[in-house]
Amino acid sequence: MRFNQFLESVVKIKHLDLFGETSHAKMSPPYRLELAEKMKEKAKSAKKAGVMSLFYPNAEDETYLVLILRKTYKGVHSAQVGFPGGRYEKEDDNLMVTAIRETEEEVGVPESLVEIIKTMSPLYIPPSNFIVHPYVAVSKTTPIFIKQETEVEDIIEVKLKDFLDEANCITTRVSTSFNVEVDVPAFKLNGHIVWGATAMMLGEIKDLLKQVL
Repeated sequence: MRFNQFLESVVKIKHLDLFGETSHAKMSPPYRLELAEKMKEKAKSAKKAGVMSLFYPNAEDETYLVLILRKTYKGVHSAQVGFPGGRYEKEDDNLMVTAIRETEEEVGVPESLVEIIKTMSPLYIPPSNFIVHPYVAVSKTTPIFIKQETEVEDIIEVKLKDFLDEANCITTRVSTSFNVEVDVPAFKLNGHIVWGATAMMLGEIKDLLKQVL
C-alpha cells in the first residue's frame, strides 16, 4: 500500500475502541493466562516499559513497519524480535516519552519525525514482570535507521502487506524462558518468527488496521 493512502486511513483508528484481551488472546501462548494468574500479586509492582509500532514509507513510497532483533544475552527476551522501546526512566514525563526516547536510542529515528497516532492496550509480561505500553506512530519521511550496537542485533523492515497477510500467521514450536517447548501462535515476517508479547501486541494493531484499510 502506498504510504499516502495508508496515512489517510490510519488516522481513523484514533476514534476506534481497542480490542484489548480479545486480540491478545488470539496470539497468546497457551500457558500465559495460568502464569499471569500465578503472578497476580507480583504484577502489582511490575516495571513499566513503552514501545513503538512505527509505520513509514520506503524510498518507493510503500508502507513499512520497523521491528528489531534483540541481541543474545542472559535474559528472557534474548534473541527475540520486538518493537523498538524499553524501560520507563524517572526522567520520562510519561510512557509515550519513553517509547519515543527508546526508539531514537535503538533505531535512530529522532523525535521530530515521530507522530503518535494511537495508544494501544497495555500488556503484562509475566516472565519479565513488565507492563508494556505500545503506541502506534508514523514517520512521514523515510527514516535513516541507525541500530544501537549494544542492544540491537538487526533492524527488520516489514512490508505492511506482509504484516496484514493471514498466510503469515502461523503456529510454531518454541522453547520458552522456562525451557519447555510449546506450540504457539506467531507471525512469520521476513523469515523471523515473532511470538509472545510482541505477537500479541501486533495482533491488536492488525485487528485495528483491518477496520480502516
